Amino acid sequence: MKMIVAIIRTEKLSDVLEVLYRANVRGLTVTQVQGHGGEIGNVETYRGVTVKMELHEKTRIEIGVSDAFAERTARAIMDSARTGEVGDGKVFVLPVDKVFRIRTGETDEEAVTPPGT
Repeated sequence: MKMIVAIIRTEKLSDVLEVLYRANVRGLTVTQVQGHGGEIGNVETYRGVTVKMELHEKTRIEIGVSDAFAERTARAIMDSARTGEVGDGKVFVLPVDKVFRIRTGETDEEAVTPPGT
């Protein structure tokens, strides 16, 4: 099992959600976050220290998937979130040791598979 964590441009969220739905990827968490990577922001000197002052609005998506869905999920996010400009974001694929579905007590693969599939 894997946890897919993606940081994307906020304006690309609708595109990403649509592609994930078509790829049959269900069950995700979306959080509005701030951060910076390669984007050029305001650089200022404060008490002799140069600091980057600007954080950009981003969207974080977290999706728990079975191993079989990991590559498909990451590709769907990358293809739909890409603009070709600096600041498009990142996709992280992390290992997951154990998953429990609270409602039913299902574990692991059964817990990350949408009910009824």
